[in-house]
Amino acid sequence: MKTKTRDAVNAFIERNKHALLLLYFMIYLPWFGHLERTVTTHFHVIHVALDDYIPFCEYFIIPYFLWFGYVAWGLGYFYFKNKDEYFRLCTMLFTGMTIFLVISTIYPNGHYLRPTTFARDNVFVHMVKCLYATDTATNLFPSIHVYNSIAVNLAVWHSENFRDKKVIRIGSAVLMVSIILSTMFLKQHSVFDVVTGIIMAVFMYMLVYVQNPARMTAGERKYERKLHQI
Repeated sequence: MKTKTRDAVNAFIERNKHALLLLYFMIYLPWFGHLERTVTTHFHVIHVALDDYIPFCEYFIIPYFLWFGYVAWGLGYFYFKNKDEYFRLCTMLFTGMTIFLVISTIYPNGHYLRPTTFARDNVFVHMVKCLYATDTATNLFPSIHVYNSIAVNLAVWHSENFRDKKVIRIGSAVLMVSIILSTMFLKQHSVFDVVTGIIMAVFMYMLVYVQNPARMTAGERKYERKLHQI
């Protein structure tokens, strides 16, 4: 009986050893928490002229909060359904998140874009106020909201699992764009943060997905050809 139990435990560990990658959050969360506590007043101000032309819109709080579920879904789905895609997604996510932490550590940054008064009083404004109360306007670039959204969407569009599921692929792309827009319309991020997040995502995409075309699946090679035709 003990042997069967031990074999079952060993088999479970073998099947789920890729979960060890998630231990990364034991590094990321304390490091990010430290930055949030210490970078409060003395920081480099992030601002570009285009920021002043983007109006505040509280309704974007919905896609902004959906980001948390979107990233969690991406990790969870590929964890159980496609280990190769899971490893690639983790590589892209965790590398970018680490770069973000390093930049925020050596170049403390923040902004003064958040409104102090609101033209309307509704449930969405109250949700924004809660967000502002729990999330400081510091440690901004490259925007992880932007970067991680792009990373999850790339994983969806590159996955054989969704090759013929146009609704999911389009839905993922729409959600990604909505999340990116939300960071600016909620005044959570400067345009500069968004642009640097996109640039970093493109760079990591080239490393994670494009650097070794010989290892691509037939579906991925077809997808790459379509991208170059756009």
